[in-house]
Amino acid sequence: MKIKHYEKYGAAIIELKGDLMGGPDAAELSSLLHKFLDEKKNHVVVDLSEVKFVNSSGIGILISGYTTMKNGDGNLKLANLSEKIKGVLAITKLNHIFDSYKTIDEAVKSF
Repeated sequence: MKIKHYEKYGAAIIELKGDLMGGPDAAELSSLLHKFLDEKKNHVVVDLSEVKFVNSSGIGILISGYTTMKNGDGNLKLANLSEKIKGVLAITKLNHIFDSYKTIDEAVKSF
């Protein structure tokens, strides 16, 4: 999986590309979120438009990211979820935990 990030309207946007399946990507994302918190960037949107598959470890990465931001007085929201990822979140009842939006702009405006 590849991770890119940029800022838009005061929020940090993280673009994930590839399959979200754990491994070293978890540490990279965690490090990035801690960096954002250290820089007082408390609003984060994770763009999942280029993620085609997510397994249980990938869900764990998202939960860990959510927890990291919440514990640092920040927010993490999801954008551009595929129907498959929406289904996984619904089955696991995580759709009640994560705020998700159709677009990055909608997610950013929700802060």
